[in-house]
Amino acid sequence: SGINAEYGGTLKKSFKHLPCELTLQKKSIGIKVHFPKRKDVACVRTICSHINNMFTGVLQGYKYKMKSVYAHFPININIINDNTHVEVHNILGEKFVRRVNLLP
Repeated sequence: SGINAEYGGTLKKSFKHLPCELTLQKKSIGIKVHFPKRKDVACVRTICSHINNMFTGVLQGYKYKMKSVYAHFPININIINDNTHVEVHNILGEKFVRRVNLLP
């Protein structure tokens, strides 16, 4: 199954490994499982959640936030090079500076 949006992009996900049928109706997606066992019934809700999350990601997008916390050694984090790299200082009390590339 694939999801397209004019401004958000395209997502595709295969559910072939699950014993179910996906049907596209007018304004909804139908999921059928023939003679389901307990695990097959549990997979139906998982498929629904995956599809809903795909729609949310394509239409609205997700925003990820990261918080740094410490227990003893104070960690210092700097964003450098036009928001493309992160420098992490004093992690676990080390003098080594870790540099991480950020995704666009």
